[in-house]
Amino acid sequence: MKKLNELLYKAKMISVTGGDLELTVTKIAFDSREVSKGTLFVAIPGTVVDGHDYISQAIKDGASAVICERLPEDIQSGVTYILVEDSNKALAIVASNFYDNPSSKLKLVGVTGTNGKTTIATLLYTLFKNLGYEVGLLSTVVIKVGDVDYNATHTTPDSLTINHYLNEMVEAGCEYCFMEVSSHGIVQMRTHSLEFDGGIFTNLTHDHLDYHKTFAEYRNAKKAFFDQLPKGAFAITNVDDKNGLIMTQNTGATIKTYGLKNVADYKAEVLESQFSGMLMKINQREIWVQLIGLFNASNLLAVYAAAIQLGVREEDALLEVSKLTSVAGRFQYVVSSKKVTAIVDYAHTPDALKNVIETINSIRTYNEKLITVVGCGGNRDKTKRPEMAQIASELSNKVIFTSDNPRFEDPVVILEEMEKGVEPQNTMKTIVVEDRKQAIKLACQQAEAGDIILIAGKGHETYQEIKGVRNHFNDLEIVTEFLEQ
Repeated sequence: MKKLNELLYKAKMISVTGGDLELTVTKIAFDSREVSKGTLFVAIPGTVVDGHDYISQAIKDGASAVICERLPEDIQSGVTYILVEDSNKALAIVASNFYDNPSSKLKLVGVTGTNGKTTIATLLYTLFKNLGYEVGLLSTVVIKVGDVDYNATHTTPDSLTINHYLNEMVEAGCEYCFMEVSSHGIVQMRTHSLEFDGGIFTNLTHDHLDYHKTFAEYRNAKKAFFDQLPKGAFAITNVDDKNGLIMTQNTGATIKTYGLKNVADYKAEVLESQFSGMLMKINQREIWVQLIGLFNASNLLAVYAAAIQLGVREEDALLEVSKLTSVAGRFQYVVSSKKVTAIVDYAHTPDALKNVIETINSIRTYNEKLITVVGCGGNRDKTKRPEMAQIASELSNKVIFTSDNPRFEDPVVILEEMEKGVEPQNTMKTIVVEDRKQAIKLACQQAEAGDIILIAGKGHETYQEIKGVRNHFNDLEIVTEFLEQ
């Protein structure tokens, strides 16, 4: 419980109408269905639903104060209305104040970019956990408070949820928290008012153009995160990405760079690669790691850099990096008794898919086939569909196009849009099997000893979303089952 005026500390208010700024707030909600007596209701103008349409309902259900971007025509007595320019920003501020600004009580590091966010944040969580610290994680896959796991619904949750879990971490004695920061989260102010000790930029490729409309908008959303980092923080950026130095142009944080190709503060190269791991050289020190692929070499380098910036000794950081294993749904593989290797990966962007297939191709002997099973999600960026199909059909021996999470789109239409990207010389390599389970089964039936099956797009997900319903579906479970039949 907090006084309303305490919650509004640092919030930019245009006006206050009626009621009392000294009233006690028992709860904050931006969903009218969550309102009860003593709630501060924040009306958020959404793309589908506008919270301003639910103000009267929220008051009926017990809201004693309302934050809004436009005042309702019917001003009710006994209710405090706070008019603001940006409800999302105000929500972030009051959420942080409600939980006594938990981000200031631990070392919070944000990871942003198109690919690699989950891997880097999760590996940092594991590294610091292995060093004996209490650690928190906010990721696409899971939210962790120490050893306790909670379900994750968004890459970057809403600001109320973020502050709730950060507060749980503080109460559990966590010293560090690593979190994924999505472009949606930045634009929608979900990370506003959080005190970050550091930020990491991975890369920027084709994604989310259904939301941001242009690549420049998408890039600027990511850059805004670094613009807002405080002076005492660090900004670690990937100089192998052409947008790496753009990210840190206007940051007040200490800039550190990492890269495999270009001159950087943290430099690495891959000396040897096998399916079991890689021999890497990091800042002139050789190390065997258990992940594979240039993209993972880059991820591990970012993890190493962050660990050093957070005060870990070089020797300890190298030792811990060598112990790290792959994250759920990120280049996870099983080998069947018939010696068929199946790899499950979350690659759902053109660049990520290309990285994964090129990694496989760099290790294999070409005496075996690479069979790729891939689809594209519904109600998401449509422009990447033909591009992903082109990459898969160009770089694989056989490709099975299938359904991903069609959501509210017709999977047949999605698959037709993918097929448009296949060049004539690659048509004979491809087949369409709409049912994802049957597509995986066909790949297993076609694979012979030594062959490699890549199942891309869903990775760690344990469901398939069709017309608003999430049905249990796990790529790794299904391929393991079919491989042994």
